[in-house]
Amino acid sequence: MAAGIRLAGMKSFMATETMVQMHEWLAVLTGSMVQAALLVFVWVWAPGLLAYALVGALSYSVFLVGQRVLNEAAYIRVDHKLNELYHASPMSPESYFLGMSTGILLAYLPPVAFLAILLEILHPLGIVAALTLIASLLAVWAFSSALGYGVSTRFRDMKTIWPYSSLLTNLFGIVPPVFYPLFYFESSLRPLALLIPTSSSVALIEKAAGMVSLSPGEVVLGAGSLAAEALLLLAAGIYWARRTAREG
Repeated sequence: MAAGIRLAGMKSFMATETMVQMHEWLAVLTGSMVQAALLVFVWVWAPGLLAYALVGALSYSVFLVGQRVLNEAAYIRVDHKLNELYHASPMSPESYFLGMSTGILLAYLPPVAFLAILLEILHPLGIVAALTLIASLLAVWAFSSALGYGVSTRFRDMKTIWPYSSLLTNLFGIVPPVFYPLFYFESSLRPLALLIPTSSSVALIEKAAGMVSLSPGEVVLGAGSLAAEALLLLAAGIYWARRTAREG
């Protein structure tokens, strides 16, 4: 799959999508309101857990990029009906999917960078922890973007999308141990938490930063599932972009 990826037009579409998203600066700002509210509550009621909440806010923020891909892809297809025009152009289907996903990620990077700076101030990261942070967040982005893009193609009315977007956000970002440490989660359910990309990314980052202890088996389970899910969903997203493209 990777060897056959065609990236014609991706750079231009990515730049266009980034500018479109940055023009909607209020949406970028409000996309961080949930994280900000939760961080304030943690700071007031349990300041000792603030570093954990910051790691969770980073993973949650990157996961929300995929939900923005869901909304944007559906908006272009349903409301503007421009996806046929894009697919009829020299731009390849995978460039349409990857350009949109990467462009939205770049637009939403400032809030993510701000959270990373706060984390570095509160709990300085070493080189290994910083690299783990970057790799884990990229994996969450790949998973979330592909999931959002795939879900966006299943609807023909924008009104039907919002409940599913909220469901995915809560299912992956609020219920599992993302904003709270893994050791607060029921021990018998920890393997399940390590199979969820957002919570496994948080656990791996916190492990690398010396914030939690994980057994070697838990590290293998978390890292393996995160990498596998990111790569499989990314490949599925590229496949689905080609499948749904109208390349007469």
